[in-house]
Amino acid sequence: MLLRTTTLAAAALAALPLAVMPAAAQDSVKVGFISFLTGPAAGPFGIPGKNGAELMVKAINEGSVPAPYNTVGLGGRQIEPTYVDEAGGSAAVVTEYRNLVQRTDVDSVVGFISSGNCLAGAPVAEELKTFTILYDCGTPRIFEDNDFRYVFRVSGHATQDNVAAARYMIDTLGEIPSVAGVNQNYAWGQDSWRDFTLALQTLAPDMEVSRELFPKLFAGEYGAEISSVLSSRSPAVHTSLWGGDLESFTLQSVARGLTRSSTMLQVAGESAMFRLASQMPEGTMIGSRGTHGLMAPDTVLANWFRDSYVEMFGEMPTYPSYHMAQSIIALKYAWDKATEANGGEIPNDEQLADALRGATFEATSGTIEMALGNGHQGIADIAYGTFALVDGEPAVENVIVYPARCVNPPADMKSVEWLEAGMPGAEEHC
Repeated sequence: MLLRTTTLAAAALAALPLAVMPAAAQDSVKVGFISFLTGPAAGPFGIPGKNGAELMVKAINEGSVPAPYNTVGLGGRQIEPTYVDEAGGSAAVVTEYRNLVQRTDVDSVVGFISSGNCLAGAPVAEELKTFTILYDCGTPRIFEDNDFRYVFRVSGHATQDNVAAARYMIDTLGEIPSVAGVNQNYAWGQDSWRDFTLALQTLAPDMEVSRELFPKLFAGEYGAEISSVLSSRSPAVHTSLWGGDLESFTLQSVARGLTRSSTMLQVAGESAMFRLASQMPEGTMIGSRGTHGLMAPDTVLANWFRDSYVEMFGEMPTYPSYHMAQSIIALKYAWDKATEANGGEIPNDEQLADALRGATFEATSGTIEMALGNGHQGIADIAYGTFALVDGEPAVENVIVYPARCVNPPADMKSVEWLEAGMPGAEEHC
């Protein structure tokens, strides 16, 4: 509805006589935000992401973000946001993206949670030559299989998430005899399980894989998978399920007794821990796809974002909120730098891309280096912890932070190549 309203308003303005048209100078920057606003991924992922966008847009327009981002707007211009629903599948997302650029005439786009939607949307962004930041999707294929000019991602990808998961499982449980996996049957789930098991071949070569199960995306019902894992008697279960799928799988696993016999290793678990609260099994190994939420560093930016989010929305931010926030900080970094280089004039998409490519900057969860994908893919430290209830409130204990270069390939190697080679160079950074 927001997109249609904006489009109709633009059409009405275009119909006015030239005598009443506004001045040609651009005094705002139109930014399109794409996130799940309906469906099973909205509550745990899309809405927290949108909340993060609303907070950051308001603060940037006011100039109230802590230094070095305490200047007003993007290159001095107010952000004019348009929010679009990511639900509906990749074909619908591509249509919405085209509408944002060609009808709403946005200047930049921040979007996508689903890896499938990122894989579909990134080539369209490149075709339309629109500066775009992918804010949450995790598949490494985006930049390892493509050479993009206008598309960036500052959040880490699945290799980082799952190498860290493998390290944490071993650091926490030791070299257990076997592990099972329940991961969604699409890019994110397949990449996650592949990278996790390849990491184990180096870190724990004697560990067996007892089950590898791939339910469809948004399946919601996991009785068959839980029965299979129960019969395997594996001490641990790796899962990269997220959103409503993760919550359903967790609750069904508790009901069936799986969490009494196996420890859950949840790559995206931090996104569910506050929503499930007392229903989350204590001892679950929790990932936050970075150093986010309760595992965020003690910095001025991180503390400001957490406190501002709680004040604005009355709940703790989870990692989708942080992914959105750090993506918008990257947007501001690029717009400010490119505007200054352009003598204060509004920069074009090529200048924005040049400003962010290969950059290093501070964000709401620590330092981000645009070190991979020819300077288009960010890396950062990542943390895992163990879920506990402390005085009835969700908490994480035994937190381990893994440095970015401990869990990421070097710039001259693809993820699978690096993992199959035994992760050369990683140990010196761990």
